Amino acid sequence: MSPLANRRFLKMHGAGNAIVVLDLRGTEIRVTPAEARAIAADPGSRFDQLMVVHDPVSAGTDAFMRIYNTDGSESGACGNGTRCVAYAMFDDPAMARPAENGRLTLETVAGLVAVRRVADRSFTVDMGQPRLAWNEIPLAEPFPDTRRIELQIGPIDDPILHSPGVVSMGNPHAVFFTERDPDTFDLGRIGPLLENHPIFPERANISVAQITGREAIKLRVWERGAGLTLACGTAACATVVAASRLRMIGRQATVSLPGGDLVIEWRADDHVLMTGPVFLEAEGSFAPELFAGSD
Repeated sequence: MSPLANRRFLKMHGAGNAIVVLDLRGTEIRVTPAEARAIAADPGSRFDQLMVVHDPVSAGTDAFMRIYNTDGSESGACGNGTRCVAYAMFDDPAMARPAENGRLTLETVAGLVAVRRVADRSFTVDMGQPRLAWNEIPLAEPFPDTRRIELQIGPIDDPILHSPGVVSMGNPHAVFFTERDPDTFDLGRIGPLLENHPIFPERANISVAQITGREAIKLRVWERGAGLTLACGTAACATVVAASRLRMIGRQATVSLPGGDLVIEWRADDHVLMTGPVFLEAEGSFAPELFAGSD
């Protein structure tokens, strides 16, 4: 029987991004890709990201997080999920541990993430510094200027989308800017083609963005390993960085996604801050039969 059988979980969302939080502190249990896929396939625990909380690894941190996509692959960053974990660690009776001044330091495979509470159900996450060099994103071939790279979909003389900016926020992003409403693009068809394009050796999150004001962006996202999503915090961060590099906006914007708004600031010290809400939907436990085929 899977060690996850009967384990308690929280079903949450941050700006519409479906999040499941699983606390495995005090255990040696590791979620397998097959178990993550089984959890994602069940209607009661369906997620865009599964946030698994482990005991701290580095000194001075509060917990280590592993982040799983619906296909069982792991990600290095999820801003919306990080806010959900912070809320659980502050307020959930079964997960809460003492914390000072409404602040936490969490760790992922991509590095440290600082979180602070700004309101009852609102948190600011320091997503760290964007990585902008072609080999840091990474890309399969050199591009000296990653503000726009040579990539398009559609006819050469009339592409549907072209020349994205590329950014890593702990995971790779390609952001296509358009004057059209992002809702008019068939991202469910275009997204998988671009996610798996050979230029992205680790695949990529694909965003279509429209600048709607000096500090306003409308965004839709095809998320690597998860598909169409109502919100993606790292994509919102990558979009503000990419737009700012092209001088389309300043260094701060409200990013409107189908699930809600996120406020992103690319500070002068190069760190990207993301502020947004958290919502607790339900709690449950994994039925043992859920993992029958995941051995």
